[in-house]
Amino acid sequence: MSRPTARVLTLLELLQSGGTRTVAELADRLGVEGRTVRRYVDQLIDLDVPVESVRGRYGGYRLAPGYRLPPLMFSDDEALAVLLGLFAGRRAGLTTAQQTANETASAKIRRVLPRHIARRLDTLLESLAFTEQPGASDTPDADVLLAVADAVRHRRPVSIRYTDRDGRRSDRTLHAYGIVVHGGRWYVTGQDARIGEDRTFRLDRIADARTLPGSFEAPAGPDPAQRLLSAFATAEYRHEVTLRVHGTVERIRAHLPASIAELEEHEPAADQDDPAAGRWWRVELRAERLDWLPPLLAALDRPFVIERPDELRDLVTAFADRLASRARQA
Repeated sequence: MSRPTARVLTLLELLQSGGTRTVAELADRLGVEGRTVRRYVDQLIDLDVPVESVRGRYGGYRLAPGYRLPPLMFSDDEALAVLLGLFAGRRAGLTTAQQTANETASAKIRRVLPRHIARRLDTLLESLAFTEQPGASDTPDADVLLAVADAVRHRRPVSIRYTDRDGRRSDRTLHAYGIVVHGGRWYVTGQDARIGEDRTFRLDRIADARTLPGSFEAPAGPDPAQRLLSAFATAEYRHEVTLRVHGTVERIRAHLPASIAELEEHEPAADQDDPAAGRWWRVELRAERLDWLPPLLAALDRPFVIERPDELRDLVTAFADRLASRARQA
């Protein structure tokens, strides 16, 4: 490829990134003079690429809005970054249910990678490990995801067909505040218009979504991510647990994040308290099972008092007895 031709393609790539580029900026990026930039623009126009001239103090060149470009041109590093993003998204459960689109996009980019870049990619992928694998139903349908995103963006009601964790199906009208990805799953937070209360829905459990006429005002207060964490912490479960823990917020939150537990000051700090040692905090959480809490409390390694339920006290005592027995055997 001749040097001028390479510069014309580079010019197309710069314009493709969006916005208006001044002649001076383009000349600097291409390493040529202004009149050469204008000649390159004329060559693009001869190829039916709709380059527009923008007049004025901040004028320059840009591509016509809505123009679909020929196949994208990636540098080696850009192609590698896109492939890694597709791979990591698929493995972490952050891609949509249209797995075929992910795989075909990866294949198209991979086919044009130089051999040395492909080898680097293979070496990296062989070195990667993931602590979790997404379930088969953890990813949303692409049409549902886009419809809900449109409703969020334009503050329009959206009709959804939802299946809850017990298999019950229902049709709802949702005022969607935002979409949140958490723990490899996609969620939408918003107000259930029928009951007038905030709810959180898993997007992979929505079978159909379509925007409705009208609009709504998003409420002030926590952002969608904070609403999701709060919903997790206050959801209805089999057991309601209340603890008092002595420590710092940072140490407690390292083991009991906001998605699991609510935390509030149990008693005001005394002037003589050492901030590094912490203070007493009331911890409230809900759980389907209690067997995971004794090891967690042991790992916390701070004084604690179990207020409820009694069953948790029995489990902690039994756990402590097992540890003591194993220590004596050692």
